[in-house]
Amino acid sequence: MRTESTASENSTASITPAIVCTHGDDVAEVRSEPGYRLSVRFFDGTSGVVDLSALITSANAGVFAELRDQDRFAEVGVELGAVTWSNGLDLAPDAMYVAIRETGSWILC
Repeated sequence: MRTESTASENSTASITPAIVCTHGDDVAEVRSEPGYRLSVRFFDGTSGVVDLSALITSANAGVFAELRDQDRFAEVGVELGAVTWSNGLDLAPDAMYVAIRETGSWILC
């Protein structure tokens, strides 16, 4: 029986390209702002504000109550074109994109 592996580490990385989301309505950049707000920019250049203050501070916040902690809220990022947090919460970009294109903001309550 062989004691050494013949597989090279991360061998699929050289075969399978990384998934890159660059469609116009995919989020390209996000920044946390005071008051449970996010500044977002999409790949087509559209940008605006996502206001989560009513949702996060409501009695019905559910899983979003975790984001009341400002440090946790600031851990926002982008993964596969969607706004995400380190605790696994995410916001899909499609409804966000439509609202921001129409009004410049998306308010969640």
